[in-house]
Order: sequence, then C-alpha cells, then structure tokens
Amino acid sequence: MQLAQKQQIAEDLRDRFTKSAIVVVADYKGLDVGAMNSLRRKLWEENIEFQVVKNTLLTRAAKDTGVEVISDFFKGPSAVALSYDDPVAPAKVLTQFARENEHLEIKVGVMNGKLLDTMQIMALAKLPSHEVLLSQFLAALNAVPTSFVRTMAEIPRQLLNVLTALQDQKEAA
Repeated sequence: MQLAQKQQIAEDLRDRFTKSAIVVVADYKGLDVGAMNSLRRKLWEENIEFQVVKNTLLTRAAKDTGVEVISDFFKGPSAVALSYDDPVAPAKVLTQFARENEHLEIKVGVMNGKLLDTMQIMALAKLPSHEVLLSQFLAALNAVPTSFVRTMAEIPRQLLNVLTALQDQKEAA
C-alpha cells in the first residue's frame, strides 16, 4: 500500500472518529470468515460501521481526536465498530456476539472522549434501546399531569360526597 493511500485511509478514519458517538475496539483473532460475515451483517443492520484496520493507521487516525485515549490498546488484531447516533447499539451487538463466539474479545471503547473498559461496555449493553428509554421518559412526563388532573377532580367529588351524606343525614332525622 502506498503512503498516499495510507494517509487517505487515516484521514477518512479520523473524520469518522470525530463524528462517532462511540468507538469500540475488538480482537477478532480466531474468527472464521463465516462468523466475521455474520458479525458484519448484524452490525450493518444496526447502522454500525465495522472495519479491520492496521494498528499504525488506527494510531495515526486517532491522534488529536477523542479516540486518542485508547490508542495504547491498538495491539494485535484490531477491528473498530463505530456508531454515529446510538452509543448503546454497538455494545449490545458486540457483547451478544462475544457471548455466542468466544473468539471475539472486546478490548476497549471510547465515548465522548472517556475510556470504557470491557465491564463498562457490558453495562452499556444492558441499557434499554433509545426508543424504549424515550417511551419510558414520555410515560413519566405523561403521569405527572394525569395525576394532577385526578387530584383536582377528586376535590369536588369529595365535596359532593359530604353534601350527599349531609342530605341523607337530614332526611333520616
């Protein structure tokens, strides 16, 4: 590969690093072609880019970006998974695939310039999806006005019950 090609790949990768919400580095050593294609397909379905890149190019591309904090982990076979909108999706897909296939090892990740170790990535994978979190948030927002309206409607209802009880008491007397 020529130097100009390497510089172009590193520059392209640097642009993608700066735009990404999360970058996860995995060791794919031992995966056969079928398993690798299966992993790529699952990641592609979730809008996640997955690329095998030389460590020197990764280090060069990560320089002066938020991904630079993980450049020490670019050793051995490295593949990067990048997501631009949903930071939970790569963690979910990669941890699920790693459970099914012992050859895939999640090394490290970075989100918003913060280093994520394997345990943090697994914890991130346990979070509900973006849509579920939004629906839970909207349900919580909807519960507050609904409770307020019920409380406000209860006041006249209780007053009516008191007046009815007084009327029944007077009629009985």
